[in-house]
Amino acid sequence: MAATIPITLLTGYLGSGKTTLLRRLLAHPELKDTAVLVNEFGEIALDHQLLFSATESIVLLDRGCLCCALRSDLSDQLDQLYSRRMRKEIPEFQRVVIETTGLADPAPILQTLVGEPMIAALYRLDGVVTTVDGEFGEQELDEHFESVKQASIADRIVITKVDRAHAEALARLESRLRALNPAAPIVRAANGAIEPSAILNIGIYNVDGKIAGIEQWLNTNRYRPISADAVLAFGAAQPHDRRIRSFAIVYDQPVSGTRLWQGLEALIEQSGERLLRVKGIVNLTGQAQPRVMHIVQHVLYPVTTLPAWPDEDRRTRLVFIVRDLELSEVQDTLQRALIDAG
Repeated sequence: MAATIPITLLTGYLGSGKTTLLRRLLAHPELKDTAVLVNEFGEIALDHQLLFSATESIVLLDRGCLCCALRSDLSDQLDQLYSRRMRKEIPEFQRVVIETTGLADPAPILQTLVGEPMIAALYRLDGVVTTVDGEFGEQELDEHFESVKQASIADRIVITKVDRAHAEALARLESRLRALNPAAPIVRAANGAIEPSAILNIGIYNVDGKIAGIEQWLNTNRYRPISADAVLAFGAAQPHDRRIRSFAIVYDQPVSGTRLWQGLEALIEQSGERLLRVKGIVNLTGQAQPRVMHIVQHVLYPVTTLPAWPDEDRRTRLVFIVRDLELSEVQDTLQRALIDAG
């Protein structure tokens, strides 16, 4: 993984401050030599002199960053960017940020990043960062399911425009976002000001390609223990929020890899579109090294073998973010497969 280039997917509803956040981030030395891909229907003001739009191809900024219009298929464009980098036609960028439009469903992009072997050989998903408007976020979550979905699959949530919002409204918004996505740390930003360390290098691997920490990636400690009435915690949620469920399933003893994969494949076949994101570390029977797995809807990313367990916790931990899918359906499907292991 050391040679792969990290990708940050920046998403968020219309007007939530993605562009302002990105513009401020690119001023930091940590984002020097970054390639920025912007959806062709959007525009991004990267500084006072430059207004980037889909009419241009590649713009080289004075700080070493590239800005590219995302016109073609994402996998093709990432492949072309890497090829031009290898041929020295463009600077040797060390990171990619993909900014989606406000109405975009981030799942297809994630599927490309984690599901296509050619892309996975060159790049790695570092994390999904979702901006939520501190001033109008509650209203947008009420009225637009796109914003709920964007927040639910995030690895980090950035509440923007906090200088324009009341403290009580911000507290309500944070509480709602925590219920929607317990695992995602929430960061506040005023006028796009944020430390890069809050949203970069948040995946399994750090900037050098070494294991950074499974627990920060999974954050299973933020979930309530699974119980018979676990889904009742969503009873007071808004209608859109009730469609999303986030939970962690933990197995104390090693599991059969064959049977667990069969159970996950059954879930994908039955409910692929409803599996927004599944992440996990797995302790396989008879195997000393842990496996890391990642699912986005109906795409199962090739399972990764870690060289060693990152800490003393040897439990299998699976984190599910689902839409219109009951916890009992997930548990029952996996349990049937694991019981068959005999």
